Amino acid sequence: MIETTIKLTSDTLLSWGHKPGKEFGAALRDGSAALNEGKSLDEVRAMLEAYKPEPTIPLRNEGELEFSINIEASNPDEKENILRVSETMTELMRTPTVEAGAVMPDACPAGPIGTIPVGGVVATKKAIHPGMHSADICCSVMMTNFGNSDPKTVLDAVNEVTHFGFGGRPNGKRFTVSLDLLDQFRENRFLNGKKLLRSAQEHMGTQGDGNHFAFVGKSRSTGKAALVTHHGSRGPGALLYKEGMKVAEQFRKKLSPKTLKQNAWIPADSEEGQEYWQALQLIRKWTKANHNALHQATCDVLEVEHEDRFWNEHNFVFKRDDLFYHGKGATPAWDDFASDATGLTLIPLNMAEPILVVRGKDAEHGLGFSPHGAGRNFSRAEHRRRMGNMTAEQMLALETEGLDIRFFGGNIDPSELPSGYKNAEAVVQQIEKYELAEIEDYIDPYGCIMAGDQPKPWLNKKKKRR
Repeated sequence: MIETTIKLTSDTLLSWGHKPGKEFGAALRDGSAALNEGKSLDEVRAMLEAYKPEPTIPLRNEGELEFSINIEASNPDEKENILRVSETMTELMRTPTVEAGAVMPDACPAGPIGTIPVGGVVATKKAIHPGMHSADICCSVMMTNFGNSDPKTVLDAVNEVTHFGFGGRPNGKRFTVSLDLLDQFRENRFLNGKKLLRSAQEHMGTQGDGNHFAFVGKSRSTGKAALVTHHGSRGPGALLYKEGMKVAEQFRKKLSPKTLKQNAWIPADSEEGQEYWQALQLIRKWTKANHNALHQATCDVLEVEHEDRFWNEHNFVFKRDDLFYHGKGATPAWDDFASDATGLTLIPLNMAEPILVVRGKDAEHGLGFSPHGAGRNFSRAEHRRRMGNMTAEQMLALETEGLDIRFFGGNIDPSELPSGYKNAEAVVQQIEKYELAEIEDYIDPYGCIMAGDQPKPWLNKKKKRR
């Protein structure tokens, strides 16, 4: 009598529902060994169930989950902008963790299709999405009331103490960072890298580039001078984002490989999720200290005491009930969104328009958020193209007549002039129409400091290599 030996093959495993991957080979090896030890095929099949990967989470069907649109168009540029924002939000809403979404009046695309737009709000269940707060974590605005100080002296003082541009402050010109905060950084797996700790010290008291600014004006209701700064968590935040995206990508591959990479998430109840949430809170502390450092340094130069100060962030994640609310260029509009919330928030429009001091209305159709600014209808490159033969100097003079506008690096960045942004009046009208916030005051502009058009160090390195 001829004995027949049962062999376990790859085809057998595939027919049992196993998927190619790192466990596939182990299942083939261990299953074959079990057969050789005399176990039946049914026993081996049952044993190998543990080798199957966890079932992955599929995307939602397109259109399964709708989002609120709190924006309208009055010209072709705005219509095209809303079309692109709607397209990217429709794809983003397919992400399986998403429970709700909304679009603010300042919305504009911020990356490939499916990327959360500027002016976008997304609520998720048990998930933190680093890509939905972006690399400029906790980008925020802070206002200090300088009482009866002369706006020019305030702007001169800020100009003396602030720092714009790439990188941090050189030795001898650095601001002090709380040693206790640095110790807390060291205890967090996402914040304890040498490069991040170094940047936390070098970047304190810096404002970066792009649309970040130091704005000085007068309160329309009191006539008192006010300073408003706009910037985020600089190098430390960018490095946290990078590490967060790495961890989120590992989970994406395992949990939901069909989810877009930019929408990868860290499960909030995982060890990594809890550490990342804590890292966000520490970066928030650092960012607030960064604003405070510049405002207090301005007070010291002027030898005055400030009368009032508050701040709010717009690139962050907020927990409310059992959901995580991701605001990308959107500001929380409910009273207790943070322990230091005052009920008032700031909405800058452009350098030639007032900054709005508003009280949020916690509108359901806005998921409890309001806009963070005016937003853009087209890219910086398109704005430069539309300048035609007009020089940056001519455009600056035309659009900011009577204002004291300074560019820290010396060169004007025309894409930061008012024409680079949406019509401020239209944005204000939409805030009121959709009842997203109630305007309590206006900070009318005296002038501001922007980074300016500065050469990017990494481009210089490329030129040198060539």
